[in-house]
Amino acid sequence: MLKGLKVIDFTAYIAGPGAAAILGDWGADVIKVERPEGDNMRHVFADLANDIGANPTFDVDNRGKRGVVLDITKPAARDALARLAESADVFLTNVRPASLRKYGLDDEALRARNPRLVYAVITGYGLEGPDSHLPGFDVTAFWARSGLGYMTAPKGAEPFMRTSGMGDHTTSLATVSAILAALYERERTGEGRLVQTSLLASGVYLWSSDLAVQLKLGRVASIRPRDKPMNAVANYFRSADDRWFVHNPRGASGGWEKFVTAAGRPELITDERFASGKARRKNAVELSAELDAAFAALPMAEIARRLDEADLVWAPLQVPADVANDPQIEAAGCFIEIEDGQGGSYRSVAAPARFPGADQTHRPRAPRLGEHTREVLAELGYGEAEIDGIVGG
Repeated sequence: MLKGLKVIDFTAYIAGPGAAAILGDWGADVIKVERPEGDNMRHVFADLANDIGANPTFDVDNRGKRGVVLDITKPAARDALARLAESADVFLTNVRPASLRKYGLDDEALRARNPRLVYAVITGYGLEGPDSHLPGFDVTAFWARSGLGYMTAPKGAEPFMRTSGMGDHTTSLATVSAILAALYERERTGEGRLVQTSLLASGVYLWSSDLAVQLKLGRVASIRPRDKPMNAVANYFRSADDRWFVHNPRGASGGWEKFVTAAGRPELITDERFASGKARRKNAVELSAELDAAFAALPMAEIARRLDEADLVWAPLQVPADVANDPQIEAAGCFIEIEDGQGGSYRSVAAPARFPGADQTHRPRAPRLGEHTREVLAELGYGEAEIDGIVGG
């Protein structure tokens, strides 16, 4: 779909490489430009890579790219990167803007050489404002500063660290969307533009349904502990065989009668403590305890059968091993094979969009550090001696 699109991926860590990887999955020629030391994500899992001959966390965001090393502190290498941008459709970076300006690789400089260039910048906190200069990571800008970390923990709970990449990959998707919108605009205007995304803005948008209430009314409900819910039927429950599942009603009390019947407690429908929505909210702790006891007496397979027969909205709470072996997740196209460089391949995570009839099922491995430097520079018209000078510094 994006065949013929040339993307320069001058990013590191996760959010930027993830966006470029999606564009590559969809057909773009993605050239990953790294400093001589390489993307830090090459080294974070170095011990793991040594043990299994792969770095799956790096591969998921860098599969199928060509790899170039350029030391932009050297004038010849800077010029080579600018020439790459001159030949490209998209220049993607998460290098801090001050450094880009210092080396003449900022938006204005590169688009002066290539007016059709879509220049995409990912930052921690945006390009404007008193804190726009600050460095930002997933856990700092996306989770903490945005308020999302507070809003996704029960009230009164101490803050806790989140697993890697959630905010980054959310920002990857926002970045891909922005790039494609700018490319569509270019079809009409003939000109590229600057687009920007940030970890902060992605985090704020992710809880926008609740934040909209805060902005309008000046307050918003916090997450309650499981045993003290606002709505007892919108909750997690545990089965007799120690499996958890979540139920989410259609509306505040949609399917209430079906749900308690599935729990084996139809008499709760006429119990005066729970006979109306207002009563159920008032006595939510008691209702939660009744439902906990009911589901704790049933095996998960029986609970699943009953909930499905009632056409209720529910799902099992799965651990990573469950996800890896879930046939529905497989059928939904969530996995892709990445070549291992030794004639085989292994499963990894696919981009979350499908194009029936054109889906990629296999992708080349991530490039070795600087693997394609000479090839790419030769495509730009550099001679062997010039390439030797750039590669050798």
